[in-house]
Amino acid sequence: MSNAEIVIPEEFADEEIPILDFGPYLAGEDGALEELAAELRHAQENVGFYFAINHNVPHPLIERTHKNLIRFFDLPDTEKRKHENYVPPGSTIYVSSTVNENTKPDLNEMLRIVRERPADHPGVEANLIPYFGPNQWPDEALLPGWKAEMLEYYGEMETLGHALLPLYARALDLPADYFDGLFDDPLWTTRNQHYPAVDGEENQFGIAPHRDHGFITLLPVTDTPGLQIQTQSGRWLPANTIEGAIIVNTGEFLNRWTNGRFMATPHRVIPPKKDRYSLAFFFSPSWDTLADPMPTCVSPDNPPKYKPVRFLDYRDWYVNQNYLDEIGKSQPEPPTPEESRFDF
Repeated sequence: MSNAEIVIPEEFADEEIPILDFGPYLAGEDGALEELAAELRHAQENVGFYFAINHNVPHPLIERTHKNLIRFFDLPDTEKRKHENYVPPGSTIYVSSTVNENTKPDLNEMLRIVRERPADHPGVEANLIPYFGPNQWPDEALLPGWKAEMLEYYGEMETLGHALLPLYARALDLPADYFDGLFDDPLWTTRNQHYPAVDGEENQFGIAPHRDHGFITLLPVTDTPGLQIQTQSGRWLPANTIEGAIIVNTGEFLNRWTNGRFMATPHRVIPPKKDRYSLAFFFSPSWDTLADPMPTCVSPDNPPKYKPVRFLDYRDWYVNQNYLDEIGKSQPEPPTPEESRFDF
């Protein structure tokens, strides 16, 4: 099914997760930016999630990338464990989640890939591998074409992320070019995951309830259900399958940047009935982008709730909270730029 053929199904018209048609905006139609920005504003202030259709990421490319995940996760366990960026099943617990008291390991395996950068990039030279790489790729003889095809997909997702920025700016009543220069070296990362068809114990999940950490998350929809979001009433709402759609949600960094205006919604993945593969793409700004609450998100009646923080400091704090919570040394707030451990 091509993007041009996607229409909004009538059976989803009243669902709580809105469906936003990006076709007119990406085609440059008059008035489409403002119209879609208004829909985006409503989605982000009330739900925190939406389905994007006609988003210009080719559906065959998404399908091929899902097949490439199967190729990787079908490798012998000994091969997968050779990769520093591979996380085996049952290795992580979201102990720092404020959504749920998570006590059981998540039922998934994951391969992390970050943006490719040159060897002389300051972050690479500083050996900050989880944030800047270098990536460790499967041997070409083992998975021919895998790296090139995955990079093609990631390139399309980065292009889509950049295309969304004017929309988010206008949705926040800011000039369309507000984010220009802040995403020149986006610190995006991916969680390429396999959820095996297993029965979890009580309070055990494919991924336990949590909020994402970055600017926005882009996740192509699959035909295997499992993702659920928590509505404002506390109900867990399944994210229905819409062929060809990408589901998008707000991360906590954007929530902080908007002074709480755009919702970072809790979500989880329940263990599936058949194997599920997902391509979560976390699109975030350059490492030194400062989140100081935006001028349209503060007022005398709504003063700033958060101290300014750079994205890398925030992400590093977020990631480390899980470990520090386990040893009782978690920090309630991320470091300010003056308190940062990064200097490059």
